[in-house]
Amino acid sequence: MQQSIIEASALAGSTDGVEMTIWGLFIQATWIVKVVMILLIGASVWSWAIIFEKIWRLRKLDASASRFEDVFWSGGSLDELYDRIGSNPSDPMSAVFTAAMREWRRSIDLGLGQSISSLGNMQQRIDRVMQVSLGREMAQLERYMTFLASVGSTAPFVGLFGTVYGIMNSFQSIAMTKQTSLAVVAPGIAEALFATALGLVAAIPAVIAYNKISTDLGRYANRLESFAGEFSAILSRQFEEA
Repeated sequence: MQQSIIEASALAGSTDGVEMTIWGLFIQATWIVKVVMILLIGASVWSWAIIFEKIWRLRKLDASASRFEDVFWSGGSLDELYDRIGSNPSDPMSAVFTAAMREWRRSIDLGLGQSISSLGNMQQRIDRVMQVSLGREMAQLERYMTFLASVGSTAPFVGLFGTVYGIMNSFQSIAMTKQTSLAVVAPGIAEALFATALGLVAAIPAVIAYNKISTDLGRYANRLESFAGEFSAILSRQFEEA
């Protein structure tokens, strides 16, 4: 009986020999709470990796789009621009442009556009090709955004699960030791609250970054759609002249 009380006191977290540090709380936590902590730390690390990659990539794409628009609106030949870009566009805007030009050239080579109706069909095909290319490029840019949303919405609850489990252990220790001293339950409650803190640490940056990156992606998508609309108008005028 005495031995069981001693073990219960150790489980409850008598402050003797307990290291009240972040590492100490992790080491002395129960295995379920440890799993929760590891999952939250992993989710936080992966979220930050996604955040940095998305921000860096969007800045790079904005700069590339500005350079492409400068060349596009400089008054040079579109055919020469298409030949210079080739079949490997470096950014979504040039990908939309090359997709439209590729369909344009294919239609011309096949002898399409000899009548008003065929010109209208060719215009519709080019518009459809640009929209498909735009959607494909945006889907690639939005990759892993659902992970940020999931972390932001679920991480607090995962941390809360670890907290509830840790507090349950503390109350079980009180029942076993028959002691209500704060020194008995403090370590267990501390590790439980640490799980909640990790959940918030993972969730808050994910939510903020998701909102910001989603806004930036929406702004970039509008920029691509504006370019596609302007390019479609240019091609439409050329159809009318033809």
